[in-house]
Amino acid sequence: MVLTLIKLFWSFCKIGFTSFGGLSMIPLISHEVVSNGWMNLSEVSDIVAIAEMTPGPLGLNCATFAGIHAAGIPGAIVANLGVLMPTFTVAAVVALFFQKFQKSHRMEEVLTGVRPVCIGLLAGVIASFCQTNYVVNASVSPGAILIGVVDLVLLFKWKLSVPKVILLSAAMGLVLFH
Repeated sequence: MVLTLIKLFWSFCKIGFTSFGGLSMIPLISHEVVSNGWMNLSEVSDIVAIAEMTPGPLGLNCATFAGIHAAGIPGAIVANLGVLMPTFTVAAVVALFFQKFQKSHRMEEVLTGVRPVCIGLLAGVIASFCQTNYVVNASVSPGAILIGVVDLVLLFKWKLSVPKVILLSAAMGLVLFH
């Protein structure tokens, strides 16, 4: 149990240091929890969906759910401390140097290079989640694809909010998959 708690802290600490919050954390969370055997890809997909539905930052919500799954309440606490530690550390350091780098051309160049990396990581996660969410019993699920297409229309054409789309998707899932 202690070893699992140490691994949880270290894994989520790495996630906090190497991601930039929000959706960019998903590939790292997925890799860490799957490679450590705490969850499988389907379970990761579920915790991401739940973390998006619940109030609060995605990284903290995922850390909470993954920590509970791996080691109960102590796991959730340790995973949250791990994912927050880098934020506290970086915020303290940035506060010290904020005035100096506020208008730095170099910092702007660094961020310009980081953005495409985040998009690439998200594309990789989308591809792996598509395999998990749209393939059922070794065949493509037309019902799951229908839900995905309806979601895209609701989000991009009708500008429906994410929580409403999630609730409607859950209802469609209940109807289509009993």
